Amino acid sequence: MSGPSTTAGQGARRRDAQASRDAILRAARIMFARYPYTDITLKAVAERAGVSAPLIVKYFGNKERLFAHILSFDEDTEALLDAPLEDMGRHMVTHLLTSQAERNTAPVLRIAFAPLHSSHGEYGEVLRANFRRQVVARLTERLSGPDAAVRAELAMSMLLGLGIMYGIARGEAVRAADIADLADRYSPALQELLSGHR
Repeated sequence: MSGPSTTAGQGARRRDAQASRDAILRAARIMFARYPYTDITLKAVAERAGVSAPLIVKYFGNKERLFAHILSFDEDTEALLDAPLEDMGRHMVTHLLTSQAERNTAPVLRIAFAPLHSSHGEYGEVLRANFRRQVVARLTERLSGPDAAVRAELAMSMLLGLGIMYGIARGEAVRAADIADLADRYSPALQELLSGHR
């Protein structure tokens, strides 16, 4: 028979597992942005993440599958676009900032670290192509009008700019502000692009 303490223990384990997965993915993204793929080892990712290499194998299988995961935006896009069009601007802002505030990660921002140098071979271009196809194109499909593609790209530019200021540049005033207040200020301009109103 399971009681409240058993349920609480399972919840804590799930949170710990999610925190470990997030730490592994964060470490892999940082290392991928800084080092050639061939130089990155699971041991190095594990050390940076503060976990054991076998835990990475448990969650992701191997290095190839770990990096296939960080090169994909599919899972992130589901959550980012999970709102009706008329509420999407606020949802996108809130989702991005909440992810950064609560989990210290906003997976869509990994595009900011897409490597440009040739030491990564094709991986930088794969990341950029996936972002265009899995994020921007899917957002474009949700919009209407002949200029939907350019509005989707501009909307993502706005969202990424906010994410960079909040999570990468760590703007003090933005990080000190309430997320609901930031959404009140930022989402109307984003929603205007999404809705196609001028």
